[in-house]
Formats: sequence, C-alpha cells, structure tokens
Amino acid sequence: MSGPGRRWAVLGAAGVLAAVAALGGCGGSTAEVGKKEFVIGFQGPLSGDNQQLGINAFDGVVTAVDLANRREDLPFRLRLVSSDDQGNPDQGPTAAQKLLDNPGVVAVVGPVFSGPTKSSEPLYSQAGLLSVSPSATNPALTDLGFLTFYRVIAPDTVQGAAAAEYLTKVLKATKVYSLDDRSEYGIGLSGALEQALTAHDVTVVHDGINPTKDYTSQATKIIDAHPDVLYYSGYYSELAALTKTLRSKGFTGKIVSGDGSNDDQLIREAGVGNAEGTLLTCACGDPNSDPAAAEFVAEYRTVNSGARPGTYSGEAYDATNAIIEVLRKIGPGATRESVAAAFGSVNVPGVTKQIRFRKNGEVEGATVYLYEVRDGKRTVLGPVESLIKP
Repeated sequence: MSGPGRRWAVLGAAGVLAAVAALGGCGGSTAEVGKKEFVIGFQGPLSGDNQQLGINAFDGVVTAVDLANRREDLPFRLRLVSSDDQGNPDQGPTAAQKLLDNPGVVAVVGPVFSGPTKSSEPLYSQAGLLSVSPSATNPALTDLGFLTFYRVIAPDTVQGAAAAEYLTKVLKATKVYSLDDRSEYGIGLSGALEQALTAHDVTVVHDGINPTKDYTSQATKIIDAHPDVLYYSGYYSELAALTKTLRSKGFTGKIVSGDGSNDDQLIREAGVGNAEGTLLTCACGDPNSDPAAAEFVAEYRTVNSGARPGTYSGEAYDATNAIIEVLRKIGPGATRESVAAAFGSVNVPGVTKQIRFRKNGEVEGATVYLYEVRDGKRTVLGPVESLIKP
C-alpha cells in the first residue's frame, strides 16, 4: 500500500468502533520480516455530536504511527486499534475493556473527554495499562489515585485562570454568565473560571444545563441577566445551537468558550454570521500557523487525505511519540508493565511542548491560547498572556 490517505479499516458495531491500522505500507520490506509488533490503543469519541474532536486526536495518532513504521531504527512495528466511547462517560468502561482485552495493546492514547476518562481510568490502573490523554482537562483527574494516567495538556485550573485574566483585563467584563453542560469537563472548567473571576471581583452568574435541542428558555435567562460576557464550558455542538438561539433573540454580549468548542464544526453548525466574533480559549496552539510545526502539518495532511490538524491533533501526536520513545528505549521485550513504569521519566521534544511530566501525571509547562472566529475562520490570536497589556 502506498500513496497518501488514511489507511485503516473500520470494524465493529453497536456504537463501539474498532479501527485497525497497519500503517506505513503493506507487507513490509525484507528487513521488517520478523519484527516485533506492538499495538497502541486509542480511546475517544469517533461518533456522536462532538466526534470531530476525537477524530482530530485519532488522526494525530495515525500520523505518529505511520511515521514510526517508516523509521529504520526501530526494532518493532506498530499497529493501531481504536475504541469509540462516543464522548459518553457511560460508554467509557466498555470502550476501555475492548482495549484491555487485546493482549497486544501496550499503551493507550486517550481517553479524549474528561467524563470517559474518569470512568475508564480505574480499569486501566487496575490492569497496569498506561493511558495518556491528549485532551482531558478536568483538574481533579490527576488527584483521583489513577496509577497509570498521564495527560499532555494542562488542566482547566490553568485555562480558567487565563480566561478570567482576558475577560477582566481586555474585555473589561464586570458581569459574566458562566454556563456549563454539567459534564465532568464543563463543571471542572466553569469552577476554575468562576473562582478566578471572583478573585477579580467580577459578578458571576452560574448556571448549568444538560445538552438539549432547544435552548430557547436558556437564551432568555441569559439575556435577562444582562451579562457582558457569556462563557460556555462545554462542547461545540451544544454551543453552536445555543449561539444560534442567542443571536436570533438579539443577544449582543460577547460569547466565549473553551477548548471543547474550539473546532471548525462550531462555525459550520452555528452558521458563519452567528459564530463571528466568538472567542475560544485553549491550552493548545495551532500547528497550522506555527512554523516550527510545518513538518508535522505536512505529514499529517499526507497521511490523512489532506485534512489539516485540528484541536488535539498535535497533543495526540506528541502523546503517541512519547510512547514510541519509551518502546524504543525498552526494546522488543517491552510489556504493559515496563512501559507504564518507564513512562514517567520520558523527556522528548514535541510539536506542542517539551513532553515531560510531574509525579502526578501532569505535563510540565502550559500556555493558554486565544482564538477568534474572524471572517468565518478560527484565527489564533496568540498566547493569552501576550494579549494582556500590563
């Protein structure tokens, strides 16, 4: 098999998708005969309303695996198996068990969303299987005693504090309506944001709403509260529906959201006019606008049929490469136990940051970026700290 394009087959049913990727060519060269094969698992939403964030991450893993299988210095080959949790906490354990039951899986990239992460990690910890999330940001996840969990993105205590700085010092907000989707992710982000806003003496109206198809009554509540800013802690599909309703009712305040809404699908689902001017915070940069990530972007587009990296693509790529580096150091005798034991000392350059970890599984270093929908496109404005004037 040669040429560009995604090279994986989709198997399975009933909402659980197993994608098996034999990447970097078919059959292999003579030098590859007899090479040890390791399996890397992926868990995330590959279906459902907010599936694009999972697809972004999965395609980052695909890119890393494809590149690894073209390296001549690795004494093994990689295969990728993924399990779809639909971004649903209730599906997390089932999706995790699919990977745990595959004896070839030596490490997992994911879960992607915080809810499935919380429900899946007890299984991974009990089995001694390493899982590295590219994107689960709920602050509590590294405090729950999970033994084999790491993440390559900063927790929402960092994002919430940065967002509050921008809302108060740049937008000059005095009243913020903080709405979350009642998910593990949403509650974690809104809590961090509200704590930081309160420290800035900002009036905060807190509210939560489960994802719904009709946001009419919620939009009325927001408008009646007369906030300067609505900050939504949740995912892009629900924000798109809420934004359409708010704009149709004449809401003129600023709409801001976090990394869960930071995807082009927000613009497509809300409509260009409705989404225009929306601000998005994320502890993730945009590889497409980073000259240092040009090689990654080119490889990603080649492997993934011309698609551009999206939110979490770079983080998933870095998580996968960190796992590959551990496998390289251990060699063909690597096991689940040895990979999990060695991962905490990894220290490799990534496209998003230097990948090294604290003892609790948090990645070192964190920069929060601000994006804005301008002329129908998400545009990264830069690190929040650089946008705040002293």
